[in-house]
Amino acid sequence: MRIVGGEFRGRRLAAPKSDRIRPTTDRNRESLFNILSNRIDLDGSRVIDLFAGTGALGFEALSRGAGHALFVDDGAEARALLQQNIESLGLQGRARLFRRDATRLGAIGTLRPFDLAFLDPPYGRGLGERALGALRAGGWLDRDALVVLEERHDSAPLAIEGFEILDRRDFGETAMVLAKLG
Repeated sequence: MRIVGGEFRGRRLAAPKSDRIRPTTDRNRESLFNILSNRIDLDGSRVIDLFAGTGALGFEALSRGAGHALFVDDGAEARALLQQNIESLGLQGRARLFRRDATRLGAIGTLRPFDLAFLDPPYGRGLGERALGALRAGGWLDRDALVVLEERHDSAPLAIEGFEILDRRDFGETAMVLAKLG
């Protein structure tokens, strides 16, 4: 698993040893970031990566110019992979780990809202929609923020309360849903 574009293009990310973590494939990430390049300026943007796993989506955004990324995952294996990837890429000043259930984020507190959110939850359990509700309720998103929800194509939502769906792309068994606050 490699970063496919930007400053860290070609650099390897630590990969999971178990099948509990399902990273977004290189090909799907490349397609997604081609779509995003027409919708958001990543330069200096603030990114939150929920159900982060290896952090492939957040690290790809950092590689392409995002200023800061917050990686949220409550799994021990994922947090170890994230820490390893932060260190191997030298991103200690631009990336933070947050151990929390993504569906129960609470209020944002003193952090600034995020411009881009990635959600890649376990498929078919409705966790993405619940996490989007937590992002909205806690004030985690800037009013113009873009969100990307990855889900199995046959269980991707057609509507998300409080959000306007902008686009949906299917990549094999995976669907990427792009939305903004509605």
